[in-house]
Amino acid sequence: MGLPEVMLGIVPGWGGMLRLPERIGPQAALDMMLTGKTIDAKKAKRLGLADDCVPPRVMDGAAALLVLAGQRRRRPPLGHPPLGQRLLNGPLKSVVASGARKQVARRARREHYPAPYAIIDIWAHHQGNALAAPQLIDSIVRSPTARNLVRVFFLQERLKSFGKASTFTAGSVHVVGAGVMGGDIAAWCALRGLTVTLQDQGMERIAPALQRAYAAWGQRIRDARELRRVMDRLIPDPEGHGASRADVVIEAIHENLDAKHALLAGLEARMRPDAVLASNTSSLRIEDLRSVLARPERLVGIHFFNPVAKMPLVEVVAADGTDAETVQRATAFVRQIDRLPLPVKSAPGFLVNAVLGPYMLEAMRAVDEGITPATVDEAMLAFGMPMGPIELVDMVGLDVALAAGRSLAGSGAEPPRCLLERFNAGHLGRKSGRGFYDYAGGKAAKGPAAAVPAGLAERLVRPLLARTQQLVDEGVVADADLADAGVIFGTGFAPFTGGPINYLRSQHA
Repeated sequence: MGLPEVMLGIVPGWGGMLRLPERIGPQAALDMMLTGKTIDAKKAKRLGLADDCVPPRVMDGAAALLVLAGQRRRRPPLGHPPLGQRLLNGPLKSVVASGARKQVARRARREHYPAPYAIIDIWAHHQGNALAAPQLIDSIVRSPTARNLVRVFFLQERLKSFGKASTFTAGSVHVVGAGVMGGDIAAWCALRGLTVTLQDQGMERIAPALQRAYAAWGQRIRDARELRRVMDRLIPDPEGHGASRADVVIEAIHENLDAKHALLAGLEARMRPDAVLASNTSSLRIEDLRSVLARPERLVGIHFFNPVAKMPLVEVVAADGTDAETVQRATAFVRQIDRLPLPVKSAPGFLVNAVLGPYMLEAMRAVDEGITPATVDEAMLAFGMPMGPIELVDMVGLDVALAAGRSLAGSGAEPPRCLLERFNAGHLGRKSGRGFYDYAGGKAAKGPAAAVPAGLAERLVRPLLARTQQLVDEGVVADADLADAGVIFGTGFAPFTGGPINYLRSQHA
């Protein structure tokens, strides 16, 4: 159950804003309305939105028994809420509304996403009756944000449609490389119900990945038995025996062509002929990786983004001559594990990294010119990005950013001075505890941002927009809509704009 309208840039209709706070209290109701999150049956019963929660096999009988027995409902009838709810819906309403606005402001700016602020205002000033604020409702429904978020919804549905033509269903996955990416890919697959074998050079390399998975899923899964079942599906496999049985084999070792060649050749010799062989490479071309294979057409890219559990997009990469059925199977696998597959052609950086590269480079050039990292980040946060480009470099890793930059721009390109100095000092970003920012407390310790220079955001985003258009023109991604979808779901590019190409069109208009 849920009220997802805010995800489309509009407000709940049919009296939802009025009745939900009266039924379950304003705090729980506002949380549902302002986030668009759904709740399961158990929570619905606990909140008072469902009379009972029973297994599906006895649902009809339980419902009939409840009605025929005339059982008194446990929840109070509408109009007679508990005292606490009456206070929060009455004398303390302004306090609740003020707190809700502050929470929303931490995630979204009113000028970018007006709907959540409208929900709070309608509840606070009109008891949730949307009909009492027709001008406000009209401005929300007709806003560019609503139009663009509806567009994003249909872009997401298009991504979900990929892979439906294939009947392939994976039962087991073998992942080679238990680093941050490989370990988290394996953990995600186990969470989604697959049996996963995780290979690396020894248990001492695999153990941290298992610990990360247990800590992450322990926060998400409250049932100890279910958590145990998930962890039982994540099997350490230092010898790599799982490769011979797996339906999907994913290579996720460091970005070294020779090392990947040796690994891929060895995997091909042990794998089933019908299994999917994939690389999680972020910067190497599939054509270069597959040159050592007896059947080069079977290799595809399945490129996840960090953090795996939070980033919904996965690029499915095909080179010229890649077997079409293998691409379909890889795409179906991505949908099976509840990710959004984006078909792209093999090219340096594919789509997402190829557009992020020049964006982050321009941001670091600005730092070289004397603009503080916090000011650069503030410019793009004000633009609507979920994270500033300098903090993004820290999250990616300065070593990874340097290597990717050289791969995309060529070995002769001069890296930004601010990047090189920090890299040479061993400050690699979040993973080392220090990069452009200090992470001793777990979060980026940013100093106060200075006044953002006029035109800075436009300057920083311009290379990203130009590169996205170039990749569409070159056919790396099939069309402008898919490019918008990929950049939104792969980088967090301000969804209220409808994507970079859509934003370009609106600027020209």
